[in-house]
Amino acid sequence: MATTSHTPRLLRPLIDAARTRFEFMRKASTFALVGVINTAVDFCVFMVGYKLMHLGLIPANLLSWIVAVSGSYVLNSMITFAAESGRRLTLRAYVSFVASGVAGLIGNTTTLWLASFFVPVLIAKVVAIGASFVLNFSLSHFVVFRKRTTDDEGKSTEDRGAALS
Repeated sequence: MATTSHTPRLLRPLIDAARTRFEFMRKASTFALVGVINTAVDFCVFMVGYKLMHLGLIPANLLSWIVAVSGSYVLNSMITFAAESGRRLTLRAYVSFVASGVAGLIGNTTTLWLASFFVPVLIAKVVAIGASFVLNFSLSHFVVFRKRTTDDEGKSTEDRGAALS
């Protein structure tokens, strides 16, 4: 049939869209898995700080959050967003990642507070976790680990912008 030779060309946009969606879902899944690992790290460091080192609640929680966020940055740089980060750890990206974590914490707390007026607190917490996942992943995907572009000289436009400022 004459249409057979055109089928691959006609299917190309559909295949590309499916590939893009699969890659996005793979990143979201990997990001979630890193989050689960770092939740365990957060909990363990908190317990060591609170129970064994006899730190107060807030110092133990801050210590555990910093350790977990740092581990999350490393794992997401090396695995989830390896292509975007070039598997390089930079202070600039780390600070952006920590800031996105703070934004996620604020989003989580705000969602928890608002949802608690409408549903039981445990359900509100689940809703808040979902909201902070969406917020943290979006900030990581579109801000912290955004794809780098290059100019005509092959230099990163991000590096050029940093050099100009």
